[in-house]
Amino acid sequence: MMIRSALFVSLAALSLAGCKDPAEGATKATVGEAAQPAAEAPAAAHEALPISGETSKIAFVGSKVTGSHDGGFKDFKGTIHLDPAKFEASRIEVEIDMNSVFSDNDNLTGHLKTGDFFLVAEHPTARFVSTEIKPGGADGATHTITGNLTLRGVTKGVTIPAKIQVTPEAVTSTSEFSLPRQQFGVAFAGQPDNLIRDDVVIKLDVTAPRTAAK
Repeated sequence: MMIRSALFVSLAALSLAGCKDPAEGATKATVGEAAQPAAEAPAAAHEALPISGETSKIAFVGSKVTGSHDGGFKDFKGTIHLDPAKFEASRIEVEIDMNSVFSDNDNLTGHLKTGDFFLVAEHPTARFVSTEIKPGGADGATHTITGNLTLRGVTKGVTIPAKIQVTPEAVTSTSEFSLPRQQFGVAFAGQPDNLIRDDVVIKLDVTAPRTAAK
């Protein structure tokens, strides 16, 4: 009887662990109205540093009641218009090829491209353009970045934390936060007994080389 009870407790613990929300401990992105980006081009003194899938990663973790799935995007490009004297005066632009989405399940990868999720046929790209960069931030972040995110044709202002380092070789940045998918029209609920959670964990790992841009 004691062995049977111990086995039940162990199985219950494993079940609960599998159902844990991965977004629970992540910093929540602030989502609001889109801001008007600066009309002027970056100053001539700015360096244009390339962002691409060759040196950077965009990953996500989505979850439902019974577990979670890892995924990301293989193809994306962008630019950090770096102000070497003051990073807060820099500007960041990124465009993601939504058809390059992948996950840890082939069937899910195909499903993510449909109208239940990203509706890739009508909205083949997502885009982020920063509108403000401030020093400091939540959970030990060196900076707080605000910008306009366009996803599935919906544009919202988002504010996220980031740990950024500027060296003679590159600008590196890491960021982890949760993003409410339904505010961007990604509203598929899942199955009645296996509901999909709203918050998706986004993990960014960016290296933008300076030497290649000179």
